[in-house]
Order: sequence, then structure tokens, then C-alpha cells
Amino acid sequence: QVQLVESGGGLVPAEGSLRLSCVASGSIFSFNPMGWYRQVPGKQRKLVAAISSGGSTNYADSVLGRFTISRDNAKNTVYLQMNSLKPEDTAVYYCNTFHPDPNALDAWGQGTLVTVSS
Repeated sequence: QVQLVESGGGLVPAEGSLRLSCVASGSIFSFNPMGWYRQVPGKQRKLVAAISSGGSTNYADSVLGRFTISRDNAKNTVYLQMNSLKPEDTAVYYCNTFHPDPNALDAWGQGTLVTVSS
């Protein structure tokens, strides 16, 4: 069974920082590129950052230079360090295997809510 458990969200003022964590079941994590996605109510889920099994990373333009994705393969965990947060970063954040189209993925965790106050 697919398991993804995200944590670390919360309420933070603009320019603040948060670190999100996601523990994934081994069947998902092993050798797979992983991604962090976010979704605002009424809008589609979007890819924010991705990391290969070897540690290569890619970011959406909107978070480049502010967010850092990393992974600990021994712990089946992927992280998202978010700095210089902006109100427009407010969303529910999810992790999953990487796919350029999040709609192609059909198993998601509960997500973690990030709220950035202005």
C-alpha cells in the first residue's frame, strides 16, 4: 500500500522559514525521483521541486533560490526547506514520486498546510 506522510507545515509570517518532511513507503521511495507539489483551493496541484535518486534537483521558477529540496535515502524521507516565504506560497504541500503532470499520480498523502501571513 502506498504511504506518504507529510509534516512540518504551519503559520509563518512573510520572509519566515519552514522545513517540510515527507516519509514515503519503500516501494515509492526506492530509486525514484521525488517531488514536492502544492495546491491552492480551487486550483490544480503544481510541481514545486523535484529531486532524483542521485540528488539532482529542479525547481519551479516561483521558488527558485528560496526553496531547497533534499532527500535521505536511508530514511525514505524527502525534505523541503522553504526560506523567504511569501503569502503566495500559502497552499497545501504534498510529496510524491516525480511526474511533470501531477494529475497522472493517483495516490497522495494528506498533505501539510503552509500559511504565510503578510
